[in-house]
Amino acid sequence: MSMGVFNALTGRVGSNRLNDMEFKVSELEKEPIEFDLAMPAGHINFGEEAEQEGNLETSGRAEVIHEHRGPREIVADIRLRGKFAGKFQVPCARCVEPVDVPLNGEFDLIFRPIGADAGASERSITAVETEIGYYQKDSLLLEDVLREQVLLTLPVRTLCKDDCKGLCPRCGQNRNNQECSCEEGQTDPRWEALSGLRSRIKSTKQ
Repeated sequence: MSMGVFNALTGRVGSNRLNDMEFKVSELEKEPIEFDLAMPAGHINFGEEAEQEGNLETSGRAEVIHEHRGPREIVADIRLRGKFAGKFQVPCARCVEPVDVPLNGEFDLIFRPIGADAGASERSITAVETEIGYYQKDSLLLEDVLREQVLLTLPVRTLCKDDCKGLCPRCGQNRNNQECSCEEGQTDPRWEALSGLRSRIKSTKQ
């Protein structure tokens, strides 16, 4: 079977132009699509979790898999296999300063049309099925898949250094750069208010 190859420079796969690397079932039914491209920083929004530095390299293959559920019911699944690699900055868990984190990973995912599993709660669901995603309007965006894969690959907790002193909870000063004049033993004013309330309660009981 012939295979369309996405060209990162022209933005084309065969003779069909794709919108933000959109895999359409109608196109995948004709032939699988292979992609190999570099997505510039800012093309995918990772929110406050991470900031991309430089290009995000990705390559892989998209194809349609026909899932036969009965003599008259055929579900068109999109199988997306590939890998990615890039450099990101994530906030330190203590001082929130940016930390460079190189990421890379591989994926092999199945996406069903949304609504294909309506009523699935009536039957048992296997562990494999719990990892299946869904696509809408007969297409799947590679950017959406990469966003999820990058966020899932991020470390749970990142520190700029093992002995990071973090931020002062009172003035917000980064203690790695400069010590603040806040007293370590000073109590939280909210607790002081509660202490005063306790004293007034005791005095009314006497």
